[in-house]
Amino acid sequence: MKTLSIDVRRAEPQDAAAIADTHRVSWSQTYAGLIPHKPLTQMLERRGETWWRKATRGPATLLVLDVAGTIAGYATIGLNRAKALPYDGEVYEIYLRPEFQGIGLGRRLFGESRRLLKSLGCDGLVVWCLEDSEHAARFFRRHGGLDMVEGMEDFGGTSLRKIGFVWPR
Repeated sequence: MKTLSIDVRRAEPQDAAAIADTHRVSWSQTYAGLIPHKPLTQMLERRGETWWRKATRGPATLLVLDVAGTIAGYATIGLNRAKALPYDGEVYEIYLRPEFQGIGLGRRLFGESRRLLKSLGCDGLVVWCLEDSEHAARFFRRHGGLDMVEGMEDFGGTSLRKIGFVWPR
């Protein structure tokens, strides 16, 4: 019998190409039809392997979901950027490759992200998603998030509403 290893770990510079590919395919699937084509394409082009290599050394913590040596997803976490909100932590991004969605791996990556923030002393957390991203909103509600705040995000002159899900202290 073969054993399948599934690990959530900090990203390393050598993961950059795999993270860039995971970012490209997950964002293309998630945001096609939500974010206008041109700004989405520009965002995907800007975040290539070099960008992700730098991100592994940046101020945010970059986690990867490693399934038998394949980067199946990633999450970036750190301090809450919305200072008006009374929560210390934030999950900036959490994405899985489409073929790894729907089997509990997102729950595992999100759970590890939350545990790490808590271990770093963060009291409460926030996660933002586009209002029209029904899959993401459903995921965060199912995992106990309360949609408490709203905001707007500009994508090449198109403003889209976003929802802030919170997990209080």
